[in-house]
Amino acid sequence: MHYIYMVLAFIAGVMLPTQIGLNTIVARATASPVWASAISFVVGSIAMFAYFFASRQPWPAIGAISTIPHYAWLAGCLGAFYVTITIVAAPKIGAALLISMVVAGQMIAAILLDHYGAIGFPQHSINWGRVAGALMLVGGVVLIRRY
Repeated sequence: MHYIYMVLAFIAGVMLPTQIGLNTIVARATASPVWASAISFVVGSIAMFAYFFASRQPWPAIGAISTIPHYAWLAGCLGAFYVTITIVAAPKIGAALLISMVVAGQMIAAILLDHYGAIGFPQHSINWGRVAGALMLVGGVVLIRRY
């Protein structure tokens, strides 16, 4: 098992509500969740380019970029939608309910993507354990929403 990746994924999960909270502060200051989202992406892009230059990452070949399927470019749009929606929803429903809804949605989508081996994921059939895990997450959402 790749425990380091599990730890890194956990750390990324810990950072997510913090990022949403900080983006919400930017949205209040700019009076716009869309501007807050754009600022977040600009700052993130600057950070990534700084990392590329500092680590001397090689530039991808133009030929490699031209082989990217057209639908894969939608990832940036999905990221922008996600960040903007979390900025809008966080002040209305709070961090715990927001993150529980996000995780439940992610898990259901992930189980379906795995089942069909879609968009490059290895195929892992839906089974009762996965369904039970997803149902427990949905149950967690209900408990967080209710209490």
